[in-house]
Amino acid sequence: MRISLLAVGKLKDAEERAISDRYAKRFNGAGRSIGLGPIDIRELNESRQASADERKQDEAARLLKDLAADTFVVALDPAGKSVGSEAFARTLGEKRDGAVKTCAFLIGGPDGHGAQVLKSAGMTLSLGSLTLPHGLARVVLLEQLYRAATILSGHPYHRA
Repeated sequence: MRISLLAVGKLKDAEERAISDRYAKRFNGAGRSIGLGPIDIRELNESRQASADERKQDEAARLLKDLAADTFVVALDPAGKSVGSEAFARTLGEKRDGAVKTCAFLIGGPDGHGAQVLKSAGMTLSLGSLTLPHGLARVVLLEQLYRAATILSGHPYHRA
């Protein structure tokens, strides 16, 4: 199952980019033997529309534009479901085993996701109740994807 990470906003901080790249590379290595990956990371520019609603609508349309109809969409959202690492790994494994070809994780802009994204999402995921900067949220998501791959493969990285 291919993994896509689509994020509104670009990582400007070199350290955040280096950590993101490191976990993406680790995920690709760990996931290869168990049918996960490679991961495709795409960054979209933030909308320049005047109002928050217009920005969310514009960004939602651009996030969803290139996704195939059969893509399983996971929207990162503060109101989403908060799951532990093992439950997250199980969900990924179930989607992979259920013949999902692509799972796309969507990170919205500073105003959050537009209604179109939330309607299209098969799952809304919260990384916790803390507010995180987008760059750090991306790092946390990538680390959890890597952790999920190691859990599914029986690698000792994850110790409960």
